[in-house]
Amino acid sequence: MPEMPDTQKMRDTRKIPIDKVGVKDIRYPIVVMDKNKEQQHTVARINMYVDLPHHFKGTHMSRFIEILNEHRGEITIRNLGQILQKMKDRLEASCAHMEMEFPYFIEKEAPVSRAKGLMEYQCRLRGTLGKEKDFLLSVEVPVTSLCPCSREISTQGAHNQRSAVKVEVRMGKFIWIEDLIALVESCGSAPVYSLLKREDEKAVTEQAYDNPMFVEDIVRAVTVKLRAAPEIEWFRVECENFESIHNHSAYALVESE
Repeated sequence: MPEMPDTQKMRDTRKIPIDKVGVKDIRYPIVVMDKNKEQQHTVARINMYVDLPHHFKGTHMSRFIEILNEHRGEITIRNLGQILQKMKDRLEASCAHMEMEFPYFIEKEAPVSRAKGLMEYQCRLRGTLGKEKDFLLSVEVPVTSLCPCSREISTQGAHNQRSAVKVEVRMGKFIWIEDLIALVESCGSAPVYSLLKREDEKAVTEQAYDNPMFVEDIVRAVTVKLRAAPEIEWFRVECENFESIHNHSAYALVESE
């Protein structure tokens, strides 16, 4: 069979380098380190990119998939750097990027009945390998927030809502996903559960009433704990309250220096 032309390696004369080029939204099985069960198998949505020098017409998209297949069943946080290095080498790039977004499940007990249920948390891992290596881990954690103003001015009850707290961290040392989630959950008016009996609902609503939080309170509380965590070098924390009596969300963000 005659050799086929490599169109991607043809020269481009426009002298425009490309920062990121690759494949997006690949659904692929991965293995995540589980604090209690050693490993958890889940399915991630994966993006893979490299930079492209100005003189190359294109990159070889199939090589991204080949690299994934070479690590089938072995894609973990621990070998992400190895995969990025292979992307750089195979695609003749100076910088490689990989993003994995995946659901992570934790068994959680209700506060009174001790009924057990699985909570799902959306997690994301971003890795970049250029001259240096950089990994960012993010989690999205639902919490309950009860409005301090509503409690102060109302003679009966106070409005509350579900809040989504997103935390992204750069780790100097390894931190468990479970520990990062627990840190965030401790900063709302009350946690969110997948299974609650009546006695649990009473306990959770009373806990929230005794611990009112504005969206500003939540991001500040998370910031205090992240600053005190020796494993964390940098962080960004966002909170969105899906207001129950307003036709808008409340939002706050803090990013470390």
